[in-house]
Amino acid sequence: MTVDISQGISIDKMTIKRSDFDTNAQFEESGQSHRDEGHTFHIVEEGTVIIEIDFQIHHIQAPAVVYMHPNQVHRILEFENITVCTLAIKTEDINPRYLDLMEEFVPAKPLVLTEETHTTVSNIFSLCFNFSVQKNNNLYYPMLKDSSNTLIGFLTAQFLSQNKTADNPSRFEIVARSFKKLLEENYRTSKRPNEYAAKLNISIPYLNECIKHTTGFSASQRIHDRIVLEAKRLLYHTNRSVKEIAFDLGYEDYPYFSKLFAKVAGMSAIAFRNKNHD
Repeated sequence: MTVDISQGISIDKMTIKRSDFDTNAQFEESGQSHRDEGHTFHIVEEGTVIIEIDFQIHHIQAPAVVYMHPNQVHRILEFENITVCTLAIKTEDINPRYLDLMEEFVPAKPLVLTEETHTTVSNIFSLCFNFSVQKNNNLYYPMLKDSSNTLIGFLTAQFLSQNKTADNPSRFEIVARSFKKLLEENYRTSKRPNEYAAKLNISIPYLNECIKHTTGFSASQRIHDRIVLEAKRLLYHTNRSVKEIAFDLGYEDYPYFSKLFAKVAGMSAIAFRNKNHD
């Protein structure tokens, strides 16, 4: 489901049946991997769908919500007659507070909706949809933006609740969140734990203690995991060579990058590309 948000915000509701595709080739083409330009919330109202997000497969049964970060590569593998309500929105149109909170639950597991929550989500989406067709209204865009942010705020609260984010996080959790945000912003240029420790004004051992306590992994492992995830996305979603991808991720030493990828992914970059393009 590719979404066009050239105008900033896109609201849509669609029903898709397997019988809509005349051939298997058409169906397979519709499920090609891609990245969306903005943040996308797919509210699955009816049916079932199997979707791959960043190489993790999720089996989704309605009612549920799937959130896609702009960086994430995803594709539909299979579905059974689904009805989906979609909100796609550019970063600059999202309430900054909601945007910060959204980064805390990325990557997000699909959100299973209770009956009560589903009713609330459906009502808010209906409001958004009604505003989206009032293009002759002088306040069309502000009303659409505000109602969309209401939906985003409500869904963000549900995702955070699903992830059981503490209202009063420990010092370890605060450091881990700050590290995660810095890593997302700097993984192409900052490759060592000491660089992040310096940005956070803490010692390297304390940074490792915080990350190990909250994730079970060292800071170095988290850095390498993030770099390799982006490499996987580029291997899967683009035709760039492994050497070009290494350079894009800040590695002039191509052999070193190749060894790092193989160590983290358990296979070479070429083997990963071939495996996922079969």
